[in-house]
Amino acid sequence: MTSDEDLIDFDLPDETGPERMCIVTRAKGAPDGLIRFVVSPDKRIVPDIRCRLPGRGAWVSANADTVALAVRKKAFARAFKAEVVAEGQLVEQVASLLEADALQCLSLAKKAGLVICGTSKVEEAIAKLPLAGLVHAKEAAQDGLRKLDAALRRRFGDAALSIGRVQIFASSQLDLALGRTHVIHAALSAGAASEGFISRSRRLDMYRGSGPLSIVG
Repeated sequence: MTSDEDLIDFDLPDETGPERMCIVTRAKGAPDGLIRFVVSPDKRIVPDIRCRLPGRGAWVSANADTVALAVRKKAFARAFKAEVVAEGQLVEQVASLLEADALQCLSLAKKAGLVICGTSKVEEAIAKLPLAGLVHAKEAAQDGLRKLDAALRRRFGDAALSIGRVQIFASSQLDLALGRTHVIHAALSAGAASEGFISRSRRLDMYRGSGPLSIVG
């Protein structure tokens, strides 16, 4: 557990180079493993998940528990050396932003023609297309999951384990992102938007601490 003493007199490091430092744990890592926060004009802490907002940023490990600890221990005030407001709902706000970011990327993949929906069409895509991954609704039945896993193994053998499989969104969320109804299974053809969706979904899953079963590959 990080103590209050560990957070005293923290100077915001320079935001250049390949690594960032968490203001709570002091652990360093690649920027995509942390969440950037900035101070708004009204002195509120604002998540900047795309790292585009102006001003100096404070970085926190991309984990809900660590963000909650930053709020509880007033780590943002120490980092920015100012009276700032870090509201209790900041943890949920970050999760909502990460979720929206991932689903927006899925919509972009659909517009790019990279998303194939429906069990039979997904099976065909697995057999023929350069595949980035699969998307399953959270409520997908086990028999459907097993059927598509078997199709992956038929084509890719042991390498099927490296194919990304995302199962962290409800069917209703997939419906909205893809402009369809009752989406349960979808295939992602290889492309930048597909890879972006998988990486953003993985980041969301890591933030929530859902564990390795939500996203495979």
